[in-house]
Amino acid sequence: MSSFLTKAFGFDPQQHNVRTEIIAGITTFLTMAYILAVNPGIFSALAGQGMPTDSVFTATALAALIGTLVMAFYAKKPFGLAPGMGLNAFFVFTVCLGMGYSWQFALTAILIEGLIFIILTLTKVREMIVDAIPANLKKAIGVGIGLYIAFIGLKSCGLIVNSDATSVTLGNLKDKASILAIIGFFLTGALVILNVKGGMLIGILATTILGIPMGVTNFTGVVSTPPSIAPIFCQFELGQILSWDMLAVVITFLFIDMFDTIGTVVGVSVKAGMVDEKGHVDQVNKILMADAVATTAGACLGASTTTTYIESASGVTEGGRTGLTAFVIAMGFLVALFFSPLFLAIPGAATGPVLVIVGVMMASSVTSIEFGEMSEAIPSFITMLLMPLAYSISDGIMLGIISYAVLNACTGKYKKVNPTMAVLAVLFILRYIFM
Repeated sequence: MSSFLTKAFGFDPQQHNVRTEIIAGITTFLTMAYILAVNPGIFSALAGQGMPTDSVFTATALAALIGTLVMAFYAKKPFGLAPGMGLNAFFVFTVCLGMGYSWQFALTAILIEGLIFIILTLTKVREMIVDAIPANLKKAIGVGIGLYIAFIGLKSCGLIVNSDATSVTLGNLKDKASILAIIGFFLTGALVILNVKGGMLIGILATTILGIPMGVTNFTGVVSTPPSIAPIFCQFELGQILSWDMLAVVITFLFIDMFDTIGTVVGVSVKAGMVDEKGHVDQVNKILMADAVATTAGACLGASTTTTYIESASGVTEGGRTGLTAFVIAMGFLVALFFSPLFLAIPGAATGPVLVIVGVMMASSVTSIEFGEMSEAIPSFITMLLMPLAYSISDGIMLGIISYAVLNACTGKYKKVNPTMAVLAVLFILRYIFM
């Protein structure tokens, strides 16, 4: 048995413990399972455009299952994968609702992104591209996405609403959904503060149950056959592959996914002690390849970009070190496939508070941005500020890169602008001029 575990998952009986790996896998699954409720909720905004919310649930679970299995057997690392937060919001609210493109267009962009990532990983260019982006901008992108996600969460539960006078304003706090969201926020926040395993998922489920007598939650069942993904399976729009907008969307998906994945992998690997004295992550290319394959497979299934989850740190904290941990995570998503009515009944008032808390987690890197150096602080602030205000992750990133290149070049600090950044800045300026 141990020889099979060693070959399949990189399990070493001298260093690792099966029970520990299983507990670690369950822990990570519980901390990231909220995506099964949140992702369909975000994509419900596209139901009117012919993208069934129940199909999105199945695609989300399958993408997580397949991606994590690749991580388990190929990379043999204790990371879980699923459609990423921030990336799903960019898909729905920027590409589809903001830019006016179809969800088929967005899925095509993700497919192209995944294929490019496979090529970049094979050629080891992916790490080179990451090195070209200034560290402060990388951190600012994560913070901006956190603010953007939190804003979406507040809107989805009615705590923030539109206003003709001020653009946005506080919602009606006497509304049943708003009251439920406030309860959910304090409940989930307390669970997270107390480090309760699966605190966000527990918070979502508890808030959903509280919503039943309040008339906010409507259950249709608990267990059922997984909804079909036929309506969204391999639904690609190939006619605009060579368009400027497709290029802009693909590049943005690439950047967000790249920074999210690299940051997660490095952060969790350091926590797990899976780095050398120079900070190089063990088998990083295999980890990145698993992520790239998962993104490509997820696009075929009809899911937004599948990426490595920072919640993997919870399992690593429990002692998970091998692909066996990832395998257990994958089995959790397999079981969850048969509980679609439970997850699809969860209202925005239950998922909104979790989006705010996820936003807090994503914004934590703001403390390490060099605000004392204005040539770094201004572009970083532009990146963070414009994501929620422009309601666009892509605009925040592109304007952040433009401001970084232009400000540093104009103030004699042009040596900080490497060739890759210069090219990107020019491309993005041309996009705003001609599109």
